[in-house]
Amino acid sequence: MSLVNAGVYVVHLLFAALWSGTVLFVAWAVLPLARNGELNAAPLDSLTGKLQLVSRSSAAVLFITGGHMAAAAAGYTVDSLFGSPRGHLVVTMIVLWFLLAGLVEVGASKLTEGTKQDKVREPARNATRFLQAGAVVALLLLVDAGLIISTGMGYLTL
Repeated sequence: MSLVNAGVYVVHLLFAALWSGTVLFVAWAVLPLARNGELNAAPLDSLTGKLQLVSRSSAAVLFITGGHMAAAAAGYTVDSLFGSPRGHLVVTMIVLWFLLAGLVEVGASKLTEGTKQDKVREPARNATRFLQAGAVVALLLLVDAGLIISTGMGYLTL
């Protein structure tokens, strides 16, 4: 593996971990506090802005690095993506990636709508199902990534 490809893999994994961790933290640590009224609108709005920044930045970086990994490093073709078990895992990852981005955008917009009106509890309740679903999708992405790595290293045969 070239140094460039190794660097791309590292950046990809770091941003995947950052995105997943941020969504999990907001869904399971921040939102319960907001639903209970233990957060004010200003801090919740600030956290939501950071969630959106991490989500959008990560989505862009993962798109670029994932595209490089699929095309240049792994040499996937349309046939290998749709005709092999490992390719199916890559396609699944792309679908989950879009789903996570959408769930975070919807959840964050539900929070922002309320915090702009100085509300906390109702927006947190409205955003919870989207961001909890996003947290589950983030975990599924990590599992999928582990399966892709395992199949590539010969630890798992599908």
